[in-house]
Amino acid sequence: MKPFVQRLPLTEDTSFVARTYRTPNFEVSWHQHIEYELILFTEGAGMSFVGNYVGEFETGDIFFLGSNLPHTFQKNGEMITSAVVVQFREDFWGQEFISMPECRLLKQLFDASKQGLKIQKQTRIKLQPLIKDLEHLHGFERVMVLCQCLFMIARDAEFIPLSTQDIKVLNPKDKERIDSVFQYTIDNFQEPISLSDIAKMIGMSIPAFCSYFKKSTKKTYTAFLNEVRIGYACKLLIDSNNAIVQICYESGFNSFSNFNKQFIKVRKMSPSQYRKLFKEI
Repeated sequence: MKPFVQRLPLTEDTSFVARTYRTPNFEVSWHQHIEYELILFTEGAGMSFVGNYVGEFETGDIFFLGSNLPHTFQKNGEMITSAVVVQFREDFWGQEFISMPECRLLKQLFDASKQGLKIQKQTRIKLQPLIKDLEHLHGFERVMVLCQCLFMIARDAEFIPLSTQDIKVLNPKDKERIDSVFQYTIDNFQEPISLSDIAKMIGMSIPAFCSYFKKSTKKTYTAFLNEVRIGYACKLLIDSNNAIVQICYESGFNSFSNFNKQFIKVRKMSPSQYRKLFKEI
C-alpha cells in the first residue's frame, strides 16, 4: 500500500493552507506531501508516526514536518480530535527567498525538519495563539505571521528531532514495499505479527526483509513493532484504569515479562512507574 499523497487545496487568493481539520475529517492514513507542515493539536490525543518515529500526541502539541516526510496521527478510540494544519511549499514566497543571507536560520530549520520536529517548552506556548490566528488572517498579514512562527521555531530551537530515517528518493517498488510495511503495522499491531508474515506480504525471504527494513529505517522491524505497541500501551496507562497485565495483552504483547522488558528499554522506566508519574502530574 502506497502512502496517500496529499494535494494542497489552495484558493485563488491564498499561497498556503491554514485550516482546522476535525473528526472525521482529521483522520488520514499513512501519507506524505511535498509541502512542509506545521500542525497544532487543539483537541484529543493519540499516537504519532513520523518517519520511523513512534510516540504520543496530546492537545496543545505542535509538530513541524519536512517535505515528503511520511506520517500519520492516529487518535485514541472514539475520541474527537482536531488540529490546525498549516501547509506550504518551500518556494511559495518565491524561488530566491530561502537563499537570502537573512534566511540562514530558516534554511537550517527546513533542513532539521526532514526528521520531523516536536516543539517544546515556551516556544510551544508562544506559538499556539499565532497558529490559531493563521486560519483567520487575510492578505499579507497571514504571510507575516507564518514567517513569525517559523522564525520563532528556528531562533529558539526548542524542539526534539523525531525520525532517524533518511528522506531519500526510492524507486517505486522499494517505496511501495516500505510504506506497505508501515501501514500494515499501524493497522495490525494489536494482533500477532511474525517476521514470516510480514516478509511474505512483500515477497521477500525473512533474512532479506530484515536486512532491507534495517537499511531503510535504521532500526530492526522487531524494534519498530515494539515501539508501536509501547506507544499504545502508554496511552492506555494514562487514559484507563485497566490492570497493567491487561494493557500488556491489549497492546499486542503475548508475554508480560517481555512487555516489561521492552517498556523499560523504550521509556527508561517500568509501566507502573510511567503510570504513577502521569497520575501525579
